[in-house]
Amino acid sequence: MTTALLVIDVQESFRQSPDWTEVSNPKIISDVARLIKRARADGHEVIWILHASPGSGSVFDPTSGYVRPIEPLRPLGDESVFTKTSRNAFTTTALGQHLTRGGITDLVIAGIQTEQCCETTARLGADLGHTVTFVTEATATFPITRPDTGQRLEVDDIITRTEFALAGRFARIASIEEAFAAA
Repeated sequence: MTTALLVIDVQESFRQSPDWTEVSNPKIISDVARLIKRARADGHEVIWILHASPGSGSVFDPTSGYVRPIEPLRPLGDESVFTKTSRNAFTTTALGQHLTRGGITDLVIAGIQTEQCCETTARLGADLGHTVTFVTEATATFPITRPDTGQRLEVDDIITRTEFALAGRFARIASIEEAFAAA
């Protein structure tokens, strides 16, 4: 198989954050679980990406104990887990080398946050030559407050903007059911 599902930052850190009450997709865990089940059943590789901010004292600091997949999601013994310290999954990990060694050309992306780690990974993956499928239905985000003006961007606007930015340029936008159709 030449396809991998990237499960990006579906980790306990987010559930422990005060922002969790405003998550755009309260079903994110079950939606990602459906994608994982499908990927495994079809023989696609499942790759787990976690975000860490060492020394931050936040829920993303590895010493917090929250830099781990949200239960009941968990990697199988043969599934790779990469921990990143940047927004995209490539820059601070060996993900690119792993994909090259495994002959992976197609990426299916799901996770948290839609417009940050998921979108930046999709963009960079496409720039590196991968065919990217972005499963917005299996992503989640939170409202954003612009620090310099106090303006707030709501989740529906964030998701719409992300899909417009990615579609036809960096990724194919797909539902959970369609995610592996072209893969």
